[in-house]
Amino acid sequence: MSRSGKEDHVKIHREGTALCDGGEYRAAIDKFLLASQLYEKVGDFFDSAYTLFKAAECSFFLKDYETATERFLEAADKMFERGFDRFGLGALEYANDCYEALGKEKDRNTMDLRKRIAEVKRKLESQSISFTEL
Repeated sequence: MSRSGKEDHVKIHREGTALCDGGEYRAAIDKFLLASQLYEKVGDFFDSAYTLFKAAECSFFLKDYETATERFLEAADKMFERGFDRFGLGALEYANDCYEALGKEKDRNTMDLRKRIAEVKRKLESQSISFTEL
């Protein structure tokens, strides 16, 4: 064990990244989920959500779309709670891709998700316009 908890979760995150980069998605998922929990414990909510997103991405690569959808939606919720709307939008769009891969394009959940994506895009566009007017 390392001298501080921070080193542990960063090390685990890096191990997950290396595994993912090497195509070892199942092992990477375990590392990312553990890192996500550890980041949350130390109050690093962005990296907690990001590593959850990475676990979801690995599930997506493995074509485990049900699990990937759950994790992308959870990551999006965490990101939106903390104001990381652009990252949350990416997670929602990936969840939409999962629904499409599952053949659920016309499912109510998919339609609701697409509405949510459109709302977030409108919000981000209005913020972008307001920012450029400053």
